[in-house]
Amino acid sequence: MVKKRGTPRLAREDIMQGFALCCLMVMGALAIAGPSGLLAWGESRHQLAERQARIRQLTLERDHLQNRVNLLDPRHADPDLAGELLRSNLNVVHPDEMVMPLRR
Repeated sequence: MVKKRGTPRLAREDIMQGFALCCLMVMGALAIAGPSGLLAWGESRHQLAERQARIRQLTLERDHLQNRVNLLDPRHADPDLAGELLRSNLNVVHPDEMVMPLRR
């Protein structure tokens, strides 16, 4: 009786199993330390909090500027704001006013 050798088949299976194991290890490493893995969640949460704070700040600034634009509407401009802008930008004052510069 002639015996067949089973070693080439086992070697091929071992290589395939090793390759599959390496693929699983790489996928596991990416799931933990990849760009969207578990370790990146903390940094993403921190960036989200920073950006939400910046959005709140910019929203307040936008609302303030929108209010000034509404006050300077040519159809019904606010006289106090118009006078303030004239005095600050053009250095225009009434004869009975005294200008006192403030040092900053």
